[in-house]
Parts: sequence; C-alpha cells; structure tokens
Amino acid sequence: MAELEGPEFGKADFVLLDEVTMEQFLENLRLRFSQGRIYTYIGEVVVAVNPYRALALYGPPAVEQYRGRELYERPPHLFALADAAYKAMKRRAKDTCIVISGESGAGKTEASKYIMQYIAAITNPTQRAEVERVKNVLLKSNCVLEAFGNAKTNRNDNSSRFGKYMDINFDFKGDPTGGHIHNYLLEKSRILQQQPGERNFHAFYQLLQGAPAALLTSLRLCRAPGAYRYTQEGAQGGVGGDDATGYRAVEEAMTVIGFSPEEMGSVRRILAAILHLGNVTFVAEGETATVEDAAQLSVLAELTATAPDSLRRALLSRTVATGGGELIEKGHSPKEAAYARDACAKAVYERLFCWIVGRINASIATRGYDARLHGKSTVIGVLDIYGFEIFDTNSFEQFCINYCNEKLQQLFIELILRQEQAEYQREGITWQTIEYFSNEPIVELVEQPHRGILALLDEACLAAGTVTDALFLTSMDARLGRHPHYSSRKLCPTDKTMEFDRDFRIKHYAGDVTYSVEGFLDKNKDTLFQDFKRLLYNSADPVLRAMWPDGEQSITEVTKRPLTTGTLFKNSIVALVENLTSKEPYYVRCIKPNDQKSPTLFDEERCRHQVSYLGLLENVRVRRAGFAYRQPYHRFLLRYKMTCEYTWPNHLMASDREATQALLEQHGFQDDVAYGHTKVFIRTPRTLFCLEQERAQLIPIIVLLLQKAWRGALARRRCRYLRAAYTIMAYYKRHKVKAYLWELLRRFQAVRTLPDFGKSVVWPEPPAVLARFQDASQRLFRRWRARQIVKNIPPSEMGQIRAKVAAMEALEGLRKDWGCQRSWARDYLSSPTENPGLALPFARRLQTLKDKVHFGSVLFSCHVRKINRFGKSRDRAILVTDQHLYKLDPRQQYRVMRALPLSTVTGLSVTSCQAQLVVFHTQSQEDLAVCLHKTQPAGDNRVGELVGVLLEHCRATKRELQIRVSDCIQLSLRGRRRLLTVETRPDATTPDFGKNRDGFVLYWPRR
Repeated sequence: MAELEGPEFGKADFVLLDEVTMEQFLENLRLRFSQGRIYTYIGEVVVAVNPYRALALYGPPAVEQYRGRELYERPPHLFALADAAYKAMKRRAKDTCIVISGESGAGKTEASKYIMQYIAAITNPTQRAEVERVKNVLLKSNCVLEAFGNAKTNRNDNSSRFGKYMDINFDFKGDPTGGHIHNYLLEKSRILQQQPGERNFHAFYQLLQGAPAALLTSLRLCRAPGAYRYTQEGAQGGVGGDDATGYRAVEEAMTVIGFSPEEMGSVRRILAAILHLGNVTFVAEGETATVEDAAQLSVLAELTATAPDSLRRALLSRTVATGGGELIEKGHSPKEAAYARDACAKAVYERLFCWIVGRINASIATRGYDARLHGKSTVIGVLDIYGFEIFDTNSFEQFCINYCNEKLQQLFIELILRQEQAEYQREGITWQTIEYFSNEPIVELVEQPHRGILALLDEACLAAGTVTDALFLTSMDARLGRHPHYSSRKLCPTDKTMEFDRDFRIKHYAGDVTYSVEGFLDKNKDTLFQDFKRLLYNSADPVLRAMWPDGEQSITEVTKRPLTTGTLFKNSIVALVENLTSKEPYYVRCIKPNDQKSPTLFDEERCRHQVSYLGLLENVRVRRAGFAYRQPYHRFLLRYKMTCEYTWPNHLMASDREATQALLEQHGFQDDVAYGHTKVFIRTPRTLFCLEQERAQLIPIIVLLLQKAWRGALARRRCRYLRAAYTIMAYYKRHKVKAYLWELLRRFQAVRTLPDFGKSVVWPEPPAVLARFQDASQRLFRRWRARQIVKNIPPSEMGQIRAKVAAMEALEGLRKDWGCQRSWARDYLSSPTENPGLALPFARRLQTLKDKVHFGSVLFSCHVRKINRFGKSRDRAILVTDQHLYKLDPRQQYRVMRALPLSTVTGLSVTSCQAQLVVFHTQSQEDLAVCLHKTQPAGDNRVGELVGVLLEHCRATKRELQIRVSDCIQLSLRGRRRLLTVETRPDATTPDFGKNRDGFVLYWPRR
C-alpha cells in the first residue's frame, strides 16, 4: 500500500502515524482530503470523508483494480473493504456485514450504493439470467427507496429519513441468489411539516415535477408544490431538474423490480391522495366540524376508491364501542378533525413505504434454493442507517435516531475495543490496556426496563387521565435527575439554553443534544382511529386494501393493546444489533468535512468532534497494539497445512499449536505472530497474504492429485460395475437365446404335418442379438416351405409357375392386377370356349406355320385390337411362338399379316391400370401396340400372363427382355416417336384406339 501512494498523500493507514494524537490524526486526514484521497484505513476499518464532488474512483477500471486483491495491496478504498468482506464470506463460508456509520450528510447512503455496485460487478461471471435479475433488482431498489424514504435537509440534499439493513444471500459459488431489506423508523412526521429550508420526501416533488401533464390532470394535481400544505415549505428548496429526472429513474426502476402498471398507478394515486388530504380544511358547524370544501372529498374518494359518505364520516367523526357492545358515533371538533386528518396522512404514507419494501423483498427473495442440493447459503449484510442528528429543534424522531446510533457505537466498542482486549487477556497475549469511552450508561439511560426514558414514556402513554408532555418531563426529572448524562432546565435552572417544562438534554457520545418534549406522547402513541383503517380496508383499490389488513377487525372486537412506537423501534434495533453480532463485521466510518457542502473546506473543529465521538483514536491505539488476524489452531491448519511438509497431509505432533508453530517458523514468520491458548494471532496482513499466495499456488497441484486419485477410484469402481454388468448380461443373453431356441423348436417341430407347412405359425420375438439369426432362419424356412410346395406340383404345371414368378418379379407393386389368381392357358385361340367357330381355322393355320418354320411350342395367342401409324385400328390376333411373334387376320382364316422374329423383340410396355394394353418394342423401331380383348370371361386380365411367358422364355434362352410399366408409353412407328396413353370412358363398351395431340389414346371402358 505504501509503495502505491507517495508521502505527499500522507499516511494511507492511521496505524502508521508517528504519534497517535488528535493533531496528527486531523493533519493526516486534512492532507489526504486536500489531495483527493478520501479513504484512509485504520487496519481493516475504512474512514471515508465526504468529498462533496464527483470523483473518478468507481468505474470498471477501479473494480478490476481491487477485484481479488488483499486489503493492503491497493490504495484505501470502499471496494477493497467490500472485496475483503466478500472473500471472507466465500473462503470461510461465514456471514459478514458492512456497518456504515456517521452523522447525517457524511456520505453513508452513497457509500452503501458503491459497495452494492462493486459486489454486483464481481459476481456472476457466467451471466446466469436469474442471478443477473437479482443483481438488477438489488441495485434498482436503492433508487426506489431513496425516492420514498429520503428528503432534503439543511445538512444533506439526500438525507435518509429511515434506517435500512439489507441482507444479500449468496450460493456456494459466491453469486447472489436473493436478499431481504429491513427498514427502521420512517420519519413520517416529515409528511406534516418540515423545518425551514427542508423538504418533504422526494417522491412528492418527483411526481409533481416529472409526471406527464395528462397524468397530473387525472390525479387533479398541478405542478406547483406550493399549492399543497404538505409540500409548500419545500416549494423553494428544490434541486433543479433532478426531480423530473428522478421521476423517470424511479419509474424505470420499479418496472425492473417487477411492479405491475396497475401497482405503479396505485402508488401515484396514493401520493396524490396524501397531497389532497393535506389541503382539506375544517370549519365549526355548531359543536362539530364540517369540511370547508366538499369538492375535495369527491377527489379524495376517487383517488382512494372509497365511498364519499364513508370518507366524510371517517374525517368528521369516530365510532366508539360501549361496554355493552353499543356503537356511538362521536363528532370531531375542527382541531380534532385536523389531528385525525394528519394522523391518517402519516399512516397512509408509512403503510405505502412498508408495502413498497415488502414488494421489493418479494421480488428479490431467494427462489428454489435447497441447501442439500446447492450447498450452504451465506450472507453479506449492508447497514445504511440514519446518522447522528443535532437540529435547532430536536423531537421524538431525533431521539430515536440518536438512540440507534448509540446502540451501533456500543456495538463498535464491544467488537473493536472491548472484545479485542478481552480476547487478548483470555488468550494470554501480552497486552497494554487502552482506555476508551464507553457509552453503555447512555444506552441504559434510554432503554433500561422500568427506569429508562422509553419505559417512562410508555408508562406516561398508558396512564389514566390527562397526561401531558410537561408531566412526562416532570416524571423524567424526578426519576433520572441524578443520572450523569441527563439534565433539564428544572435540574439546571441557570442554563438558559433550555426552556422550563419543555426541554431536556442527553449527553450523547457524539455531544450534548437538547430535545423538545412537545409531541413525544402523541408520536409514541401514534394514534390512528379505527374508522380510517376500516375505510381503507374496504377500498376498491387492491393495493391500498392490502396495506390495511387490520381494518378487517370489527369495532367491537377486543384486541391486545398495540406496542408503542418507541418500544417497537427499540425491539427492532435490539434485533438488528443481535443480527450484526452474529456476523463478521467490517466498518466504514463516514466523516463530514464541513457544514457548507464545500469540496475544498476542511473544518478542523467539526472533524475533531466527529473523530472524538466515533472513537477513531482509540481504534488506532488498539490496532497498533493488536493483531490483524486470529484463528483457532485447528482452523488455521485446515486452511494452510499444505504449505508445510510437517503438517501435510496431517501432522504427527503433540498438539495443533506445535504444528502451527512449525508451519510459521518454516516460512520465517515467527517474529510477526503470537500464540494464545487456543488461537494463533498474526500481527500484519502481509503475513497472511504471503500464506494465501503460497496456498493459492499449491491448491491446483493438490486438486490435480485429488482429481487423479478420485478419477482412478471412479474408473476402478466403474470397471468393476461394468464387469459385473457384462457377466450378468452374458448369462442373461444365454438364457434369452436358449429360451428363444426352445420356443422356436416347440413351435416348428410339427410343421411338416401341417397343411400349409407352417405358414400360419407365428415366429417368437427374438432377442436383439438373434435378430439377424431370425432373418436368416425365416429366409431358410421360406425356401424350405417353397421346396415342399414345389415338390407336390405336377411337372406339367411348372412352366406356368415359373412364368407367374417371372411376372410377379416384373410387375409386383407396379400393376394392380396381373392375373396371378387364375390358371394360365396361354394358347387361347385354340380353345373352342374362347374362340368358338374359329378354333378349327386357327388350328389349321397353326399347323401350316409349324410345318413351315418348325417352331417348338406356342407361348401365347389371343385376339387383339391394334393401331397402325396412321391411327387406324383393326381387330387382329397375335400368336407368340418360341421363334416368332405373328400378327394374324381372324377374318381371313388367320392369315399372317406380319411376322417378327422373337429375337428382335427388346421389351414390353404395359400400364399400371386395368387396361390390357401391350406395346412390343423391336430393334427395327417398328413397335407393335395392341390391346387384348374378346376374352372369356369378359375382362379377364392376361397382360401379366403375356409378360410372364415371354420373360420365362427369354430367361430360358438367356436373353434380356425389358419390362416397363407406365401410363404414358412411348412407341416408335417407322422411326417416328409417338405417345400412347389410356383414357377411361363410361360410354365405351369395347376398347378402341383414337388420336390425340401427342399421339394415340386407348379408350378403355369403365367396368
């Protein structure tokens, strides 16, 4: 750290001061402030001075500069503290918290935003969508909470008027998975009035200055804040155009968080309703009050979605239940009505603020996180709570705020000073006791049961009869008059800075504060008539209705007396301190350099007062005399034992202390440590950093060793599992194969005796390993079954069988019907049934041809209809022998019209439909197109028979015959190509040829 900042910037750590005196402390603080170095360390505590100007210290380069670095490696910065808290949480799985303290205007809110910004920047490197959503909501929540919970005061333009503690949940990888916001004591009295020069909450001015004109018109509002009683004090105290910009930023932030348009509309209407409510005035009408301007009621009723009559009754009267259960409506005087109106405005705004916080919490709540699946969840808490306040007039709110700061200072003293020294004494570490201011008597003065100021205030609120603020002050004077930190004008009559029956003074750790007792009782009671609760619970606006669940109770229902505001606040602060105590704390102490908000002025007396009451000098003295790090021996060894050969993997020494001593001596750190009874104490962070560096170098080697051993174990276990699995699988496969074969044998052992030779037998489902075996077996079985069937066929039928097989191979799947179901006669013209009257002439012609060419057999004969190249069709007959294809004229005793050697026929073309069209393709390009007809019975399909006998003959003679199936056949007539198609006609009785544009067409009768 020292090497990164020269001596011209002063000491970067107050522990390095030559002498620990107030003068040297302030001189170092002034020097660093003048050089723009607003952060300084006290060990691990960051002292931050408000610069009152924008500094280039928080961009992405700065984030990278501090990411993963140790605290002293870089110049002092909030990012370094945030990174230290994050690393402690991630390394040790320990919850941490960052406590930001200081008086109003010292820069606490800005510090908390920069810490949140840094944590968001260094997490979620893998850009998981849900983590990014949570980060965005956490960051955007600041904008919304500042709008509704911050206000301009005389000391601070953006003063937090509520306390905020945010828990951020992280998973085992260190990524934020959710969060929760706790809010404390909203200063709702600011709704009614502000001190001169101050403003109401930002949200009102942002709505008036930033909302579109149409929206303001619908809300019955105007731009001028001076037109409304609740904002007229701050009408001249604006901050330029920031309100309009802030309105747009809040709208965008609420959208990102997840507020629906309807919910955002309800929030605007509630803000407008509060402004209108402040302008409602009352006048006396007899003994009761009435509303001066009735039109205001209708506007209010519209904005709150309530009935105008119910609203009027709630403002002008209250309902009281008698002991007998009877309800009495008691009218208000104008003064009582005004009090009820203001109480309602405060309560509505407070409920609105709490609802917004709850809505944000619902959006950032951890979703679906199971510690058993996702590992331990850890937390970083960020506390940004109002600072110590001393105003010209200090009331109940300042009393509570200053009590809260006393509790936080007590926590700081306990953790940093008292517990530090007590631990050294307990561990037997040589130590020089350091005197410090203890504010425990001041805390007891406020919160002690039965005797403290809060207890006396509750007692006065619960007392019967008329009890005034002055009587409460008298009671405190009587009971607390001897307390060294309490005084009043009655106890000190010569002190004219206090008024009789009004003021009392408490000597706080931050200085003496005079409080005005006026309003203490009312603000502590926080009375709101039940009529308003029931009115708003019955609102038609679901958001407004959800804010008032207690309005559901009946007026006659007896309920437990609610706790007072002071007691509720005390309980919440005690719970907050207990929560912080359970975490490892990191502190940011904010200092305000001047009251003029000047970036150059350093008010030494102002800063001296803050340094004194924050106990920073005592903190420096404890730090110089103490140790930066301490850890139980077993936990220290658990983290660093791999850096020493005597302690890795486990030491063999008598105790963990001896092992720790051996480890530190091996590294040469024996002069920078001390050994307690149960813990080791390390003086400087540099020693710890060196240990962390060496550990970081060894961790990858150890991880590789563990991975190697674990992967080997996993591989061996997997090998054993696989061997066992393969053994089981082998036995199971053998069992399945045996079972399959036995079942196969059982089913097929009697197939020889079955009429169909086992065709109807269902094959069993084979195991996967026998799938190919079953396919082969089925092929063998089919061949065996075919063999058995073929053996029983007479030799005279074999020719027909072979022809049908040939036809099936050529036409299967291409032609719907090819006549396989009937007996093929082949020579139909010789049959008297087929050819009555002409069978004998055909037989004579057949004999003549046989005597002439000596053919062996007739393959096929049938009557046909043929077409020539001129498009003329005639009845003819064809005769196919084993040598020739003849075209015959049946009208002239079957005279031969044309004879083609069968060897010149290269192929046949048939159609896929029922038409009996056949085209013989020849080598001479003189094709023959015929249609088989005059069959008996009519419609007998003989195309397949012709194809089959020709194919079977060609195969026997080892010739190739091409078979084409097409509904558009191309044929060649004297070298000229024509197309031949088929057209079905319902009116045709016999097939016939005709011409068309592309060639010829066969008209086939529809049957």
